[in-house]
Amino acid sequence: IVNVWYSVNGERLGGSSRFLGLKTCCYSLTGDLGDTRHVLTGSADNSCRLWDCETGKQLALVKTSSAVRTCGFDFGGNIIMFSTDKQMGYQCFVSFFDLRDPSQIENNEPYMKIPCSDSKITSAVWGPLGEFIIAGHESGELNQFSAKVREQLSNIKEHTKQINDIQTSRDMTMFITASKDNTAKLFDCTTLEHLKTFRTERPVNSAALSPIFDHVVLGGGQEAMDVTTTSTRIGKFEARFFHLAFEEEFGRVKGHFGPINSVAFHPDGKSYSSGGEDGYVRIHYFDPQYFEFEFEA
Repeated sequence: IVNVWYSVNGERLGGSSRFLGLKTCCYSLTGDLGDTRHVLTGSADNSCRLWDCETGKQLALVKTSSAVRTCGFDFGGNIIMFSTDKQMGYQCFVSFFDLRDPSQIENNEPYMKIPCSDSKITSAVWGPLGEFIIAGHESGELNQFSAKVREQLSNIKEHTKQINDIQTSRDMTMFITASKDNTAKLFDCTTLEHLKTFRTERPVNSAALSPIFDHVVLGGGQEAMDVTTTSTRIGKFEARFFHLAFEEEFGRVKGHFGPINSVAFHPDGKSYSSGGEDGYVRIHYFDPQYFEFEFEA
């Protein structure tokens, strides 16, 4: 069940469960980049769904042959993309729909569909100006797929294991990846040039870039299946902060008693949230000294 919460006071919008209709786990969720009127979800029930954010009403449904792993709106909120898993004999595909053409949704016919034959996509985001998407794969590869023509623009492999998460900077000039190879890496969005590496001793499930400072937050921990056999101290479930330029760790935040699956900065940069295997979403507000120290530096 997908819910919308107010980050200011922790209240759930509408006071009850929202977005009813999904039959199994939701792999991916994103709002449009404008005023967040719409929400897009990708689910293991072989569907990609468009919702009204305020009311929770389902506006559109696209059925697929396999689970939808990633999804997202372009910069203008008019075009959506999603990727399907390579499973049950079906190939991994990236599909593009233009919401301004209702017939595409009604007939389940995307204006473009790109096959990914080798390794399935595990995370994907839109690049600047909606010209292409950046996709991370189970093999550790990174690809650029054009949103205009049916082709792959570029391909690199800087990670040795699966890419779990990709998030862009506020100006969309850079993006950061989180991988099972115990690292997070910073890249240029347009050229895919590898810029920085942030190393840990555990799998990194998610990484985010601060919108106001040169800071990075990483979340992860040991594999979820091994959590019950070790203590929280050994499991290393803290959120870890690194300096973007110097690649040095300068802080850790405890709280979760299981692996952190997702991290995100608030758009104003004054707080961040983390979602964990323990079933909690924690919202952390930075101390005033955090901002004073950074501005003085």
